[in-house]
Amino acid sequence: MKEWISLFKEETILEIIKLSLQVSLTALIIGGIIGILAGTTLGIYSFRGKKIILSVVYTLMGVPPVLIGVVVYLLLSRHGVLGSLQLLFTPTAMIIAQIILVTPIVTGLTYSAISSNERKFSPAALTLGANDFQLWMVLLRESRRGIITACLSAFGRAISEVGAVMLVGGNIEGSTRVMTTAMILETRQGNFNVALALGAVLLFISFFINFFVLWRFMFTKTSFQEAIQL
Repeated sequence: MKEWISLFKEETILEIIKLSLQVSLTALIIGGIIGILAGTTLGIYSFRGKKIILSVVYTLMGVPPVLIGVVVYLLLSRHGVLGSLQLLFTPTAMIIAQIILVTPIVTGLTYSAISSNERKFSPAALTLGANDFQLWMVLLRESRRGIITACLSAFGRAISEVGAVMLVGGNIEGSTRVMTTAMILETRQGNFNVALALGAVLLFISFFINFFVLWRFMFTKTSFQEAIQL
């Protein structure tokens, strides 16, 4: 235990933890906003091609992260379409890969939550004179548990991801090394204490964020009448 405590006094370890949170939370915020908007739109409205879009979303939910890493790598490489931006082997490239990874998860799970409530609450909301914005607010509030679960699942997928971030980030010390890639490196070098310590931190961060979000948002009650008044 003393060895673990001493490890976290090192500036490099703290930087690795900080970068992990920065990359994953940034990707979650951007991907979450896109996913919630897309999932809500798919859940409320019917239009031509909707089934195809849903099929693509559900397919991307299970796509191997390494494949995403390869695609982003090719796009950002010197001869890629976005090669001129010189983003490869930077935290930005890692964020882009994780956005592509988490957005389908949030979209698909949000759609499931919204569509299940749309049949129950839309007729009542429209009967009470709700406009489109109020209808969105009603459904988002009533579906908040499913949406929060979607975001938590996406965050867990992002912060534990290793293949894609290794490919596009390069695991460069002091620049793109995050907890998961550092764990692989330390294990290969035989530094099992460091790898286990980083794993423990990863688990603690995931537990703390899940506990806080569940306590703060999942167990609060909002009535239908309160939602419709927004």
